[in-house]
Amino acid sequence: MNILTLSWKNILAKPLNSLMSVLLFALSIGLITFLTLFNHQFKKGLENNLAGVDLVIGAKGSPLQLILSSMYHIDAPTGNIPIGDAAPFLNPKHPLLSGAIPLSLGDSYGAFRIVGTTPSIFSFYGATEVEGTIYKDDFDVVVGAGVADKLHLHVGDDFYSTHGLDDNPDLAHDHGKPFVIKGILQPTGTVLDQLILTTPQTVWKVHEHDSTTNGEAADDHSGHQHGAHDDHQHKSMPVVLIDADEAQVLTDSIINVLRAQPEREITSLLVKFKTRTNIQSLNMLRNINVNTGLMAASPALEINRLYSMMGSGTDALQYIALLIAIVAAISIFISLYASLKERRYEMALLRVSGAGPGKLFRMIIAEGLWIAILGLIIGLITGHLGMNLAGSILEQGYKYQFTGFLWVPEELWIITGALLIGLLAAVLPAIQGSRTNLHRTLAEG
Repeated sequence: MNILTLSWKNILAKPLNSLMSVLLFALSIGLITFLTLFNHQFKKGLENNLAGVDLVIGAKGSPLQLILSSMYHIDAPTGNIPIGDAAPFLNPKHPLLSGAIPLSLGDSYGAFRIVGTTPSIFSFYGATEVEGTIYKDDFDVVVGAGVADKLHLHVGDDFYSTHGLDDNPDLAHDHGKPFVIKGILQPTGTVLDQLILTTPQTVWKVHEHDSTTNGEAADDHSGHQHGAHDDHQHKSMPVVLIDADEAQVLTDSIINVLRAQPEREITSLLVKFKTRTNIQSLNMLRNINVNTGLMAASPALEINRLYSMMGSGTDALQYIALLIAIVAAISIFISLYASLKERRYEMALLRVSGAGPGKLFRMIIAEGLWIAILGLIIGLITGHLGMNLAGSILEQGYKYQFTGFLWVPEELWIITGALLIGLLAAVLPAIQGSRTNLHRTLAEG
């Protein structure tokens, strides 16, 4: 009988002790794996959504709230700003800016945010393909791949928006013109996958209609049902490349309309510099905050601040997982050490049968590694399944996809650490087992 088979039978001889050690070890590995997958996907999502944006300009308030609401769409906006104040940054001939994207927020559909903006947002986030076409007129929309998938939307469907981010039918704007889906973006891996995009003027018109609609007008619509799930045939549209020239023409047209109405309001601006080394560009954030009624926030600075705030929480959980791993290692050590006392006579018989100290040492080491490997496999599976089950909940909060069907390089360190812990926990019992006093043990037996 070889060492691996013998060590495995020794573990099965004490099933309860072995099971406790395996479960403790699996718990720690599962928690560490879950946190590793979360951190990897969370940071990757934040980095993907930076989109090269240098500043976000909006209403006075919390800079982090401005970044989260305007770039990640996971918080309420800080307020609105007059277009007259934002107009200088919308100037296509601005000496410091290579681009500025206006955002108008406030409504949603199915808990997915509707964003009034220009088609230049596609190039900002690297969206290059769309099923159907991009939006060209008011109340035309392009939906992200994640929105279309979750809400089962198709090109040609129509719907009414809801005020705020909650999917609350009592807050629905269920009158006037419906939104009509003209295109569905192909997956980008950015926040665009979770957004519904239209013109800024559309957002204004929805709320203007609300303020002028009386009860009788609302009653006129009570017997007429609208929505994405109307009973009609859906036809797949071809996936085409987004025409950059067409998008730019539409963007220029929207910007001209905005600049012609300085009394109107938008929520914020996403701004890119022509060069980040220009001293005037570097001072723009401070100049806006000090000399205007607007607030500017740096995405890089605020996301680093968010990392540090979240890092303390995830670090605490990782420390707990490491503590559980240490307890599991101690459990493996105690299990093997205690079994030595019961197996001393067995060890002596093995020695008599020709097994040398080295073979006994390797057998006990193998027992520790068996427990570690079992705990590692169960823990890795649990961590990945846990992330996959929690993915939909996390996606609702963070607005991009989390999955457990992902392998990250950090897991190699988890595997190495787990095997090392199992090895170290078995070393001392293995040393003592290999030094069994043959004559005394046989005499006592």
